[in-house]
Amino acid sequence: MTHELSASDLRIVEALERHGPRNVTDVAKKLGMPAETLRKRLRCLRSDFFCRTGINIYHTFLGLKKAVVFAEAYPGYEDLLFNGLKAHDFWIFVSRCYGSFEGCVGIFTIPKDHEGEFKQFAKSIKELGIAKDVRIFWSTCFQSVNLRCDWFDKEADNWDFRWDEWIDEIKQEQTDLPYTLVDPEGFPIKGDKTDVLILKELEKDATTSFVELGNRLGMSPQKVGYRYQKHLMERGLIENFRVSAFHFGRAIADFYFFILEFDSNEKFARFTSSLLDKPFARALGKILGKNWLYAYLYLPKAEFREFLKAVAQLVRNGFVKSYRYAIQDLQASSRQTISYEYFKNGRWTYDHEKHQEKLEQLVGSSIYA
Repeated sequence: MTHELSASDLRIVEALERHGPRNVTDVAKKLGMPAETLRKRLRCLRSDFFCRTGINIYHTFLGLKKAVVFAEAYPGYEDLLFNGLKAHDFWIFVSRCYGSFEGCVGIFTIPKDHEGEFKQFAKSIKELGIAKDVRIFWSTCFQSVNLRCDWFDKEADNWDFRWDEWIDEIKQEQTDLPYTLVDPEGFPIKGDKTDVLILKELEKDATTSFVELGNRLGMSPQKVGYRYQKHLMERGLIENFRVSAFHFGRAIADFYFFILEFDSNEKFARFTSSLLDKPFARALGKILGKNWLYAYLYLPKAEFREFLKAVAQLVRNGFVKSYRYAIQDLQASSRQTISYEYFKNGRWTYDHEKHQEKLEQLVGSSIYA
């Protein structure tokens, strides 16, 4: 199997996610290379492999509840559904998808007190004929899975997918999970408008300097640094850093959205723990109130069928109860930062009527008539 990133590149990506990309000198020391050499390698990764760094916000501590939406489109109206989901102010990711159904997957961060109105928005998508079916899965904030190269064979210069070993490993895994994969006790708002603006900028580029952030926000670098450490880090508003890189190669691998169901918390926890160090897992979330897992996976196309065989074996063995999935269409995917413009006076503003009107305008437009 070919891959785009060399073993040395993979080691750099792994270190950036583990230690954070803001201090290149520190990461270089941990890698045992000169800082300038690392900077040159990073410039190559950005230009040649579209490698980007950002942060993952812990939305729960901003009073936001995550919703994963699976929506099945009517044939020929997939674009209408795609744009319909983006009619809502609080989307952070929407993608066309295919596989078990043709449609879209959307991820939203909904202000806690407005989940009922969001359900009505999703219901309207179906009632207006934009989608055949719409399902909402309320989830914990996602646990990002940092790249680990344990399955990379340096001698063969290739990835080695040890599915049988993984199946055996699951049964022995621990049941203690990160706080991000446990139902939260509440959804407090621990930040203010300035914190949200800084988070928005760091989502786009985690390496943005305090000087540059200060220039954008009209603050001194010292004040930005204080807020970064005392507000964003110590209050837990930043979960971790992420590095976007196609470590299996863009042309030969796909991204997948999974919902996996388990009949006990123990089975859910062991399965989920087994993914926390796997190179094919990118983000995980617990469906609130259920022993269900949302998993965003990245796999070479040749290995996807092997993964499904492994999961099917777990179903037959009674470890996994059920699962469903969709394949991401990378040519029709959109992301946006946290909806900072709707945070005012310490709370989120939410305009349900506006969302409904935008949906109706889309349906009535000549483009989709």
